Amino acid sequence: MLGKLVHLGFDALLISAFLAGIKRSTGLTPKLATVPNKDVRQILGSYLEFGEYVYDFAVVVFGRSESFERKH
Repeated sequence: MLGKLVHLGFDALLISAFLAGIKRSTGLTPKLATVPNKDVRQILGSYLEFGEYVYDFAVVVFGRSESFERKH
């Protein structure tokens, strides 16, 4: 049970980071204004903000790694 919960949490983290990458590269983001419930809308907003934090953290870690390089 705990393993499945950790797996689902990690999947949610990956999805939020993926959505943050889409937002950064294209400007596209989910339209939260269409969510009718204010509380759910706030939770989704926090979820997406957490994905941006994870995305930024990954960029910093990969940027410091010798296994990755920037190509322009």
